[in-house]
Amino acid sequence: MIRRIEKKEIRNRIHRRIRRKLRGTAERPRLAVFRSVAHIYAQVIDDAEGTTLVSASSVDKGASTKGGNVAGAKAIGKLVADRAKEKGIKSVVFDRGGYQYHGRVKALADAARAAGLEF
Repeated sequence: MIRRIEKKEIRNRIHRRIRRKLRGTAERPRLAVFRSVAHIYAQVIDDAEGTTLVSASSVDKGASTKGGNVAGAKAIGKLVADRAKEKGIKSVVFDRGGYQYHGRVKALADAARAAGLEF
């Protein structure tokens, strides 16, 4: 009998494959994206130290919209870029987290780029 593979398991496998290639440093940290059905989360991470430098999500009090749609993802992308610039972070490595570069993930990345982050 063939075992059915769940979507979450496939995404985790792709995410692990991506993470083998990407490393965030102090000079160029990693911008990691996680999305759920209702929210979207973004973190700027220094993998050398193992610390989160900046984070933003649609759950934050500073978030103006929900993250379950493209408009919300754009707002979170701009918010995380603004917070990163305040900390002096200009360029990052983008980690799409195993999700397709499409829809909310792409909207977050484009908004972060437009707000001044380089990747």
